[in-house]
Amino acid sequence: MSLLARYAECIFWMARYMERAENLARILDVQETFARDTRGATNWLSVVQLNGDEKNFFSRYDKANAESVLHFYMLDPQNMNSLIFNIRAARENARTLRPWISTEMWAQINVFYNRLNELSPRDVQMPNLSRACSWIKEACQTHTGITEGTFYRDQGWYFYQLGKYIERADQTTRLLDIKYHTLLPSPMDVGSTLDVSQWTTVLRSAAGYHAFRRVYPRGMTPATVAGFMLFNEGFPRSVVMCVRQIDGVLTRLRSRYNLRRGSEAMERLDELQAALLSRPIEAVIRDGLHEYLDWIQQQLSGVTDGIGRAFFGQDDLIPSDALDVVNGPAQTQVQTQSNI
Repeated sequence: MSLLARYAECIFWMARYMERAENLARILDVQETFARDTRGATNWLSVVQLNGDEKNFFSRYDKANAESVLHFYMLDPQNMNSLIFNIRAARENARTLRPWISTEMWAQINVFYNRLNELSPRDVQMPNLSRACSWIKEACQTHTGITEGTFYRDQGWYFYQLGKYIERADQTTRLLDIKYHTLLPSPMDVGSTLDVSQWTTVLRSAAGYHAFRRVYPRGMTPATVAGFMLFNEGFPRSVVMCVRQIDGVLTRLRSRYNLRRGSEAMERLDELQAALLSRPIEAVIRDGLHEYLDWIQQQLSGVTDGIGRAFFGQDDLIPSDALDVVNGPAQTQVQTQSNI
């Protein structure tokens, strides 16, 4: 059975929405930890800034405190970056994909969404936030496990992997940026007990603390943590690992199914890989880590756009010869999902 372009797009975005939800829960959990210090009252704005949501947020909320930011990112259905919006979007894509995904995948996403929809504002406010975030992360990880064990390995699987790794790489940069760019109040705090504690929390939020300690059994510095999360090829959430997975998946997808488009996305990936392999972390920090992370996010957005134009018919109609196995009628206009 051939995979329609609209189904390929639904699979791609279902993976992205689920990965995004898990990482948002991680970011909020980290932020709750940082907000326990004396500067906590002002720190919640950084979450809004990192997601580029200032205009949307302040059109409906007067100030960025714990109550407003948590409601905005956990339960606000009008916020396209909220958890409730992402899981609902994943569920709607899964509904469209019923002929392509397992019954277990559909059932788990459906139950997850219904339970999330039952949460009250009190359930996601401190001191209940950490418990809620842990449950959301576990539900997303359950989805990952079910998908790994039940999703048939055809072209749909490749599009799922593309979506997952693009989103994971992007979210790793955001998690790293929330610590390095916005939370450390003064250069005098570098290396302090507070600084080390915050970097430890960042690593734990990315499920990377024990892996980091295997590589760096003694000591912890901003450079070693940032370098680990960006450049370590053995850490599953590092940017370089995700980019290599994207490149490998896209190469196999094109070669195995004779898909002749996708060169634009491949060129972007080549540029990104070259940048990731060419500079030590010390040079990146010296020249500006925040700017470097922002550039990576722009490159990943470009890869997404290239995949959309090549395989999903975005910005134009799908040519009849564009997709050999992933093919749909030339006149079919496919849906456009929301981007970062």
